[in-house]
Order: sequence, then C-alpha cells, then structure tokens
Amino acid sequence: MEDRPNDPLDPEKRRDVMQATRPRGLPLLPRAGQMASEARGKHLPLARKVRDIDLECRPIYAVWELTLACDLACRHCGSRAGTARPDELTTAEATSLVRQMAALGVREVALIGGEVYLHEGWTEVVLEIRRAGMQSTLVTGGRGMTPERARLAKEAGVQSVAVSIDGTEPTHDRLRGLSGSYAAAVQALRNCREAGIPVAVNTQVNRLNLCELPHIFDVILDVSAHGWQVQLTVPVGRAADEPDVLLQPYDLLELFPLLASLKARADAARVKMLAGNNIGYYGPFEHLLRSYTTEKHADSCSAGRSTLGIESNGDVKGCPSLPTESWVGGNVRQASLRDIWERSSALRHMRDRTEEERWGYCRTCYYGEVCRGGCTWMATALFGKPGNNPYCHHRALDMQRLGKRERVVRVAPAEGLPFDRASWALVDEDLR
Repeated sequence: MEDRPNDPLDPEKRRDVMQATRPRGLPLLPRAGQMASEARGKHLPLARKVRDIDLECRPIYAVWELTLACDLACRHCGSRAGTARPDELTTAEATSLVRQMAALGVREVALIGGEVYLHEGWTEVVLEIRRAGMQSTLVTGGRGMTPERARLAKEAGVQSVAVSIDGTEPTHDRLRGLSGSYAAAVQALRNCREAGIPVAVNTQVNRLNLCELPHIFDVILDVSAHGWQVQLTVPVGRAADEPDVLLQPYDLLELFPLLASLKARADAARVKMLAGNNIGYYGPFEHLLRSYTTEKHADSCSAGRSTLGIESNGDVKGCPSLPTESWVGGNVRQASLRDIWERSSALRHMRDRTEEERWGYCRTCYYGEVCRGGCTWMATALFGKPGNNPYCHHRALDMQRLGKRERVVRVAPAEGLPFDRASWALVDEDLR
C-alpha cells in the first residue's frame, strides 16, 4: 500500500475551507497597471561599471509572463491574473525582447501568464524563440488549450507544455476558482499529447491537496507526462488572502516522506520529478529529491544569477515571482535587457549577498553558508526580506527534536495587487 500523509485538516475544517467564499473581489489590475506606469523610471540608477561577477552570471533560464490576461481566477495565484496589464508589450516589442534574451545567453524561455494563448501574438513569440535557437516551453492552466491551440503550439515550435494539476477534481476546481477546470486541465494534457507535444504537470502543494499528491501522480502516469514539478503555495497575491489553505512549517514533516516515496515511484516510471526552489532543505531526503542536480542538494537562490523573470509590461526581475515593488531592476522600454541584467542593483542582489543577510534561525544554521536562507520568494512573502525561511525540512526536524514547532500567523491582509504580500508573524510553540 502506498504511503499517504495524514490530512492536515480535520473533516469539518476541510469542509469549511472548501466552501469558503472568495475573500476579495477580482481583479484590481487597472489600478496595478497605473501604479506600474507611475513607478517606471523610479528604479535605482543602473551602475556605471559592469563587474566580472556580472559577466560570469548569465541567465540560462527565463520565465516570461507574456500576458496577465487569464481565463481562470485561481485562488492561489500570486500575480492575481485575470485582466491584461494596460501597458503590456506589443508583439513587435516582445519579439525584439526574444532576440535580446538570445544575445544574453538564455537557453530556455518558459512562457507563463495569465494564459499565454490569450496574448494575440503568442505563436509569433514562440516562433521567434525557436528561430533564435532557444528552447520554448509553456505553462498553462489548460482551460482553453483546445486541440486547435495545441496544434498551433506544435506548429510554432513549443517543445513541452506543463499543465497545472492541484489535486482531485473537487480540490482542483476549488483552488482554480471554476467548476470544470480539472476536466479541462486533464483534457489539455491529452490535446497536447495528441498534437505531438511532450507534456508535464505542475503542482502547488498546500493544506487542501497535501493528501492528494498520490492521485496527481496517477494522473501523470495516465497521460504519459514526462515530468512533474512540485512547489509549495507561497503566501503572495490571492494565496495571501486565504491563510487556512497554506501549509504550516510543521506540515513539512508529513510532506517530505510522501515526496520521497513519490520520487522513488517517479524514477521507476521514468518521470522526472523536480522539486521547486521552495521545496527544501537539507533533510534526510535531500539527496533523493535533488538527485538530478550535480551537487545532489539545493543551492542558494538563483534569481539574478542564472534565472531571469519578465513581467508582461517589460519589467525585469531576477525571479518572476518576487514582489514587483522592490525587486524590479528596470524596464526594457527604458534600457536594454543586457544593461538591466548586468547593472541593476535588484538583479545584482543575489550575486552580492553575504552572511549578514541571514537572520533568525537561518543565521546560525549549519547549512547557512550554502543555503543562504533558501527561497527568497518565500522569505520575502512572509517577512518582507530574504534570509530567514521557516519552510525548511531540516529546520522542522530540528524544532521537533527540541519539542517545538513554528507556525505562521497572518497579522495584516495584502493590499490586493499582483505579487503583493500580507504581514505575517512567526510563532514558536511547544509540541502538543
């Protein structure tokens, strides 16, 4: 019998969370677009000189939010996607940006949204990516990935499509905010396969679907997906509006043995199971979950070192998920992508970080010099700054050894803008 974790929600609590009304009217993007336009040009000036480390660090992998328009309204969406930004790049600007990526050394461009296929020039962008010699992949919620769109994706040169599956049908539909979204996502996988495109699955792990991960793996096998990426739901955007859905740090004690058992099954089935950057760190299953890496363990945050994030209006970040307000280094309408990558302080941040940035538990952790606080996105989402991440398996085990556990508590709500954050407190408590 396969291992299954205990459901972190008792039946009554699960029913309440599943039936909870949407906590915020959506969307608020016209205001977000206005604020972005007002903020553009207010970034810190680009440095005059390019240093050796800025030349050594190259963006191998780019994640590009092609549009924020979306045909779903997922309740755990960090960007609060739904309506296109009013100042999104035109197709001509987008294809020009593709050429800049290639010149900078990008090897793979993952197009995300919103929904990529809602950008009127999405196939032209894919064609340009392939003409420039880069790999082209696409991430979708799958609601509108019809056989016709799958065929267009194949003809344009998309090499893999990842569809988000977040649990059994009731859980997935609740998280995606639309009845029928699970059926559409599974059909999207089949449509892409029939069009000749390899498919993969992405999953955000939270309290609603922790106990349903084996079901998702069964779906992966059923559709012959080649890969599965798992990551924790991060309290950004709409996810910050529903704290009861988020995992607690001590839930990792249930999650990691399950992930290890599923990784063994995935290896046997030749499915490449990838642990996202916020899955970690340095617990007894680290070597198994990171077996595909050279080091066999997590490294420090890759934002601005080997990873590049681009918002649909041309704002550039080191990681696509980091908060816009403090992590955008510039806009491609005001400066070249190369200059932003090499000379903006926001993208240089991870190249220049020292041990002084670590604080709290992470400051004294045995693995601190290598891990450097784990996922910057998670730490910043919780506390407004990197360097202390309670979502760590090693840390949860250490707390358990001491008869303690950590719990995050929301103390103030998020404002309601893309990639915004609430305010959270970290509580130490005795094990019950």
